Amino acid sequence: MIRIGIIDDNPTLLRNLRQNLSIFEEVEVIFSANSGLDAVSKMNNTPAEVLLMDIEMPVMDGIEATQKIKEEHPEVKIMMLTVMDREDKIFEAIKAGASGYLMKDERPSKIIAAIEEMMEGGAPMSPTVAMKTLQILRKQEIAGKEIESTQSPEDFNLTKREIEILEKVADGLTYNQIAEELFISAKTARKHIENIYQKLHVHSKLEAVSLARRNRWV
Repeated sequence: MIRIGIIDDNPTLLRNLRQNLSIFEEVEVIFSANSGLDAVSKMNNTPAEVLLMDIEMPVMDGIEATQKIKEEHPEVKIMMLTVMDREDKIFEAIKAGASGYLMKDERPSKIIAAIEEMMEGGAPMSPTVAMKTLQILRKQEIAGKEIESTQSPEDFNLTKREIEILEKVADGLTYNQIAEELFISAKTARKHIENIYQKLHVHSKLEAVSLARRNRWV
């Protein structure tokens, strides 16, 4: 069972989210907090494995709280759960150490799946956020911020299938969509992506796609 904490300054949303997630046996909500500062304090007393973090909060916002918590607890996985899909907030959250970024209107089952993906080393994002993240990468490329590299897939021992899956990830496809297009199971697709992370020495889809684009594999 994965121990999680929920941080949001909206008491109604906090209560509803806690109730919705309580029906899933995969997770246990061990604390809730109404500000970033409250979350920092509770993590020191009752550390969770995963945090669902709002961004706009009084006293200390979610991005600052994410940075402080990651400094003290680098092992914790933090997923931003917010209504904000602005590029600047996405970029700030990633820099602060967030491992995922979902919109608040996602289904509880999607949130649970995202939590499990983070625990496996992934970086789940809502489709709109994933698209904006790719736009950020493209802008960096246009601005010349990406460093040219001559590395090839063979340098990382990537298989033909793994390159194929990496291309699908770069297109923003989910595990299930990749599985459907390649006629494999979602579990197999997830395992391929886990192997890709290990071979590329990365910890998220964003890092994997960034490396692939720098080297023009996709």
